[in-house]
Amino acid sequence: MAQRRTLLGDRARYWFDSTLARGASALVGWMALLCLTVVVPASALVVWTDPHAPQSLPDRLVQVWRLTGETLRLGGATGTPLRVTMSVLLALVALLYVSTLVGLITTALTERLTALRRGRSTVLEQGHVVVLGWSEQVFTVVGELVAANANQRRAAVAVLADRDKTAMEEALATKVGPVGRTRLICRSGPTTDPAVLTLTSPATAGVVLVLPRDEPDADAEVVKTLLALRAALAGVKNPPPVVAAVRDDRYRLAAGLAAGPGGVVLESDTVTARLIVQAARRPGLSLVHQELLDFAGDEFYLVGEESLTGRPFGDALLSYPTSSVVGLVHGDTPLLNPPPQTTVGADDLLIVISRDDDTAWPGECGQWVEKAAMASGPATPARPERVLLLGWNRRAPLMVEQLRRRARSGSVVDVVADGGESTVRQVRESQVPEGTGLTLTLHPGDVTRPETLRRLDVHSYDSVIVVGEDPAPGQPPDQPDNRTLVTLLLLRQLEEASGRELPVVTELVDDRNRALAPLGPGADVIISGKLIGLLMAQISQNRRLAAVFEELFSADGTGIRLRPAGDYVLPGCETAFATVVAAARGRGECAIGYRSHDDASTSPDHGVRVNPPKSERRRWTADDEVIVVGTD
Repeated sequence: MAQRRTLLGDRARYWFDSTLARGASALVGWMALLCLTVVVPASALVVWTDPHAPQSLPDRLVQVWRLTGETLRLGGATGTPLRVTMSVLLALVALLYVSTLVGLITTALTERLTALRRGRSTVLEQGHVVVLGWSEQVFTVVGELVAANANQRRAAVAVLADRDKTAMEEALATKVGPVGRTRLICRSGPTTDPAVLTLTSPATAGVVLVLPRDEPDADAEVVKTLLALRAALAGVKNPPPVVAAVRDDRYRLAAGLAAGPGGVVLESDTVTARLIVQAARRPGLSLVHQELLDFAGDEFYLVGEESLTGRPFGDALLSYPTSSVVGLVHGDTPLLNPPPQTTVGADDLLIVISRDDDTAWPGECGQWVEKAAMASGPATPARPERVLLLGWNRRAPLMVEQLRRRARSGSVVDVVADGGESTVRQVRESQVPEGTGLTLTLHPGDVTRPETLRRLDVHSYDSVIVVGEDPAPGQPPDQPDNRTLVTLLLLRQLEEASGRELPVVTELVDDRNRALAPLGPGADVIISGKLIGLLMAQISQNRRLAAVFEELFSADGTGIRLRPAGDYVLPGCETAFATVVAAARGRGECAIGYRSHDDASTSPDHGVRVNPPKSERRRWTADDEVIVVGTD
């Protein structure tokens, strides 16, 4: 076979590439040759076209040399060869010095910019909020802190997580949006290293929030982070308050010890399970909690009122035209919905729900109460309930326990889940003892298959709870939402085929999937991580509210309930909300709002109205519900 002839251009290119491969000296030589090839002819052209140029050739060559030297910063001196050589040498030394200096400055700036991009510089702020850890809750926490700091001039939030700083900034900008006056600072590094924690200046912070990661070992890392924080704050006289969250209640004691006496530790799984069960009994309750916990609407405040000192608590319920009184704080102990005859002490604070802390102003509301419109019959009696639980995860046993606590005799919980060995074992461990009035039964099946749901008489249940499986190691934390959305789509098809509403309560991980969920008018959604994020943001702004929320979300304490409006006012009667408040006071409850049945399908409030003015009049129907703070 004949050898192909090599082209001259290919040989020249190969020779040039081989020369460059010899190192920096070859590259400098080629650059010098290239510059001389361009500068010398151009200088000669400038001299020869100059009408004032010398006439003799030697003088013109001298002009060309001077112009070339000035262009390349090579001196350009003329005279003897020694003089020209020394001029070039000095110019080269100057060029080397300037180039080296520029290189050093450029390298230093590049290293500094790289360090800033890595998030390794120290935050120098006072009274800022430090958020340690990264999970889906971080977007809720940061978003609520931005809303709370909307009127602050120098508010700052510093986020530290073992993630890339640029990636964190982009994620927060996408999911949180504009931050207004709040300065959002991200730092990168492990939260379990005390030396890294000092990057956020926790000693000068106003509060420190510790978030659990979306990992199986997240709680152990929260405890380790709290220990690292205690080491970083060693020697600080007034350390900032700490608010942390764990998923498993087995870690709460250890986290509380690590957080210190002033720390607050929340159990995310337990609180989420309680709210899912409460919403299953009364769909729409999650909307009330979200309205009360975010900073966009009405929230809890602690106020003092001297005019109520020595008077019964029942008088306070009708003493605020635009705020709802729900309890007292006696010392450090919150009393939610105390008996109406409880005397308000001189040092007691009222727990009120108001638009802002300066909107809770007193005023007499008794003139709007119409006793003739109050219902006088007994409250609607509780009855046995039938609950269908589709899916199983780590929070499912907690839901079963919550259902058992208030179950009436004859209540039933049917669980439909894949019959894996671990699921069967967990269901058996969740079996309630006989005599509690609740029967738990497992029906193996895939809840994402149509035939599984068609075999169930879903309309015979009082509530349907849909939960996703726990994500497997390595899977995205919102992976369970994919199966949950499929199950909701099948339930929605059954609902449309029968023309009957299903009381569905769904647990989702990612709040963005709420808009994708095919929900019917009677459905409710619980975002498992969002509620804890809202609670942490509220407590970070007012440490004294921690005890209020502890009571509000406790298993057997006073909580928020939805009651039939017919228990308080006569159906079809038009009266002011003050009448509902007075009727609830007679039943030992604090009315804080209502849910209109006619607007239950209308976004975004779905008929929920929290803290309406006492003077607001409306026509009440038998299908409306009253939002109260009370016990079961």
